[in-house]
Amino acid sequence: MTIGVAIIGTGYWGPGIVRNLARIDGVEVLHLVDLDPSRARATAEKLAPTARAHDSTEIALADPQVQAVVIATPVRSHYTLSKAALQAGKHVLVEKPLAMTVAECRELEQLANDSDLVLMVGHVFLFNNAVHAVKNYLRSGELGDVQYIHSRRVNLGRVQADINALWSFAPHDFSILSYWLDAAPIAVQARGFSYISPGVEDVVFCTVEFPHQIGAHIHIGWLDPRKVREMTIVGSKKMVVFDDVSPDRKVQLYDSRVEKTGDGTHDYASWQVDIRHGDVTIPQFEWTEPLRAEMNHFVACIREGVECLAPASSGTIVTAAIEAAQLSLQRGGARVTLEEILGG
Repeated sequence: MTIGVAIIGTGYWGPGIVRNLARIDGVEVLHLVDLDPSRARATAEKLAPTARAHDSTEIALADPQVQAVVIATPVRSHYTLSKAALQAGKHVLVEKPLAMTVAECRELEQLANDSDLVLMVGHVFLFNNAVHAVKNYLRSGELGDVQYIHSRRVNLGRVQADINALWSFAPHDFSILSYWLDAAPIAVQARGFSYISPGVEDVVFCTVEFPHQIGAHIHIGWLDPRKVREMTIVGSKKMVVFDDVSPDRKVQLYDSRVEKTGDGTHDYASWQVDIRHGDVTIPQFEWTEPLRAEMNHFVACIREGVECLAPASSGTIVTAAIEAAQLSLQRGGARVTLEEILGG
């Protein structure tokens, strides 16, 4: 069957979404909606010449030929637009985060479930083959027990005035961490600093607790001289680095570890450790543009009913983690549990 799609938002992510959806067999891009109609028209001319380009969400949602809507707008509009699309009977893919409160996320989840509609969140890194390669190392036990994870996601610009670096960047980190560890965070502590706009944190440092005493540290911001997208997992047997910016070393497996050589019960020598510096392996894997894989998956969820890799429930957990971090910021770095946010 042909799936008619409307894309709302043709700014930062919009053109890439249009480009990939337009290439999928059996998908027809019918509407491009943007508050700036000229931007929508420019995107249509370049990528989807037969699509209607305008500024009316209502027109797009009222079109019976539209079965699915992709929302790529500023964060604060996600809830309102997703709710309107679901109420119009459309399947929805909304860019991260799903919404700005757990209450909003749960309402959207319920709407989708009641209407038997797909509600997918744009956690694009879940469709990244390098992220999958790291997941395979974790699943196989090659890394041993995970001890801690360090993530650094910084660059110079894209400075935003309506949301802080936490809301802009951290959805990626929380979605990846929860996917790798098959677990939601337990608690978060966060400190942030505002340098450009008062009250809008340009840099944020988060300490995150996961089950089994796994710790994670997330450094995010848009005031750094270099673009860095790097995550390191330290295991009891091996360590792995995921470097999304690297063109040819996206995953690096280190045969390195630190082991105690004694139990520390007798003398100083029993406290010694063995430090292993082993080989570094650069695994080879087929590379596919994550955004293309994400769009293909969304279509498959609608057309074939495949299990969604980024369902609304995962979006709720990510929003809960960010809400907890935001509350910690407001409390000067105090520890905030997800139980407090989720009410469970």
